[in-house]
Amino acid sequence: MVSRQSGTAEDVSTGSELPHDFDEMYLTSVPPWDIGRPQPVFVRLAESDLIRGRVLDVGCGTGEHVLMLAERGLDATGLDSAPAAIAAAQRKALQRGVAPHFLVFDALRLHELEDTFDTVIDCGLFHIFDDGDRRRFVDSLVAVVRSGGTYLMCCFSDRQPGDWGPRRVTQGEIQAAFANGWRVEHIDQAELEVNLDPPVVQAWLSTITRL
Repeated sequence: MVSRQSGTAEDVSTGSELPHDFDEMYLTSVPPWDIGRPQPVFVRLAESDLIRGRVLDVGCGTGEHVLMLAERGLDATGLDSAPAAIAAAQRKALQRGVAPHFLVFDALRLHELEDTFDTVIDCGLFHIFDDGDRRRFVDSLVAVVRSGGTYLMCCFSDRQPGDWGPRRVTQGEIQAAFANGWRVEHIDQAELEVNLDPPVVQAWLSTITRL
């Protein structure tokens, strides 16, 4: 993993080595995905009113998307398994004078929230899971996305060259993961910004409806 704010793509471990507990990364470095502002792709979604109602950000990191949505007046909750990330998000919320909800929580156990949301957003979480945890994650999502609600997911794409970073995801894998109980509305080409060189990676932006 990178041990500093900026590095090159080659500094990032391959997907097979990525841990599910990222707390140490937040304590000792700035993770590649933490760019200190919302991802432009999610800013555009918010500006187009495609993020609506009660919103849950799974894997929210230091909270930039949740804070953006709270500043727009939405009821937004962010969760992450890394306590250091949530602590940073809470500090940002205090500094910016907004009051979203932040929780240290395992995204594979969303049913334990005992709550539902109109929109769930995911920036860079889906692609960290192996096949077994991917199934568990999708099953977990069922419990929190209301019928007719939307899951907006941006993940690493198989269009990204090289073998550094997290697991590449194909459109077919997304379709297969959400084949039952969901409708995949769109899978669009997108980009994610990172604090590496090069500063942009290829991604898929998926719009998926809970049936």
